[in-house]
Amino acid sequence: MPTEPHAPGRELLLAQADALARGQGRSLSISPDTMRSRVRSGRWQRLQRGVYAAYSGDPTRETVLWAALLRAGPGATLSHQTAAERHGLIDEPSAVITITVPAGRHPAQARIPGVIVHRSDAILRTRHPAMLPPCTRVEDTVLDLVQTAPTFGDAYMWICRAIGRRRTTADRICQTMHARKKMRWRRELAAALGDAEDGALSVLEYRYIHRVERPHGLPAAYRQARIGQRTGNKYLDNLYLQYRLCVELDGTAAHPADEQWRDKRRDNANAVNGIVTLRFGFLDLRDRRCETAGAVATLLRRNGWPGAACPCGRACTALNP
Repeated sequence: MPTEPHAPGRELLLAQADALARGQGRSLSISPDTMRSRVRSGRWQRLQRGVYAAYSGDPTRETVLWAALLRAGPGATLSHQTAAERHGLIDEPSAVITITVPAGRHPAQARIPGVIVHRSDAILRTRHPAMLPPCTRVEDTVLDLVQTAPTFGDAYMWICRAIGRRRTTADRICQTMHARKKMRWRRELAAALGDAEDGALSVLEYRYIHRVERPHGLPAAYRQARIGQRTGNKYLDNLYLQYRLCVELDGTAAHPADEQWRDKRRDNANAVNGIVTLRFGFLDLRDRRCETAGAVATLLRRNGWPGAACPCGRACTALNP
């Protein structure tokens, strides 16, 4: 249980999830000797050098985060994966806490146990104006993660997650990106944000658009199309409504058994409504993307599409019926 602090410190401890730095204790007339005494007696506990939790027992995640920020010093802000955790972009806390500090600061030469420290001259601008503990805005969090992503697919995953979980919009991310002088994959991200705004909310959907549909001259499908069924509204990845064709991406092999049955029921419901469903997985959008385009083109033409699949290159194997 939290130890009763002196009256002036109650609000501060409440705001900081009962974490307190040694310097803050001095301002509240709690001497370092008193803090150490409380730690020795088991009433308090040390979380970082010079930072304490004013209670015994297992520290909460909130207290641990505050302790890391207090250890890092003025201007420290949760960022990257830890900010993603705070914004609900990831479901499990990361093992390491990630913090960004103003560029001119070097907190303890960046050696804080369990903490990765970044430096940025824009952290005061990207910091959320109200969130506690201090945290980067969701749009800046996404772009920070994009900057450190190993591949463009990983980068796009963060965009999909932020928009798909309704934490922000493609337009807000785009505006934030324009405010940055340096940005990896800027041109690709601008195009991808347009696709995300139209409903392409997974890496596979992005790859379908850019490796299958557009390079082979197929018509544009409706993304995340809503279809009313007896059990409620269902959303289809790519629906060519005029030609009664649905393209679903991921493949049943990637799903646990209960989700496979859900997909099959949805496919069956589409069939009852006269919509044919094609399912493609990762390899269909990479190694077999031309064959995938040919299969889609075949069914589109069979159902009235007047166009024809275009070869994406000399070795393209997308054939029209």
